[in-house]
Amino acid sequence: SFISIQAFPALLDLPQDLEVTGVSCGSRHTAVVTRGGELYTWGWGKYGQLGHGDNASSDQARRVEHLVAEGLRAEEVVCGPWTTYVHVLE
Repeated sequence: SFISIQAFPALLDLPQDLEVTGVSCGSRHTAVVTRGGELYTWGWGKYGQLGHGDNASSDQARRVEHLVAEGLRAEEVVCGPWTTYVHVLE
């Protein structure tokens, strides 16, 4: 599938009730942490760096459901070139 990888800022629609408290950008992906402790990711996902349990890419922000299922609260996110590191609280 085609993924629009842009080298410049672009507007992104997130659900209206989300308050973003942290953001990080990798080489080809982006992640945000919300005030509610959720993690949303989008971009190129070839190496699983989006955290959705697959290697799919996405132009739309998607919540990382694994953290929700495990009862984990995202506190901070740092994206590397092809990786994503998340500091979580139980």
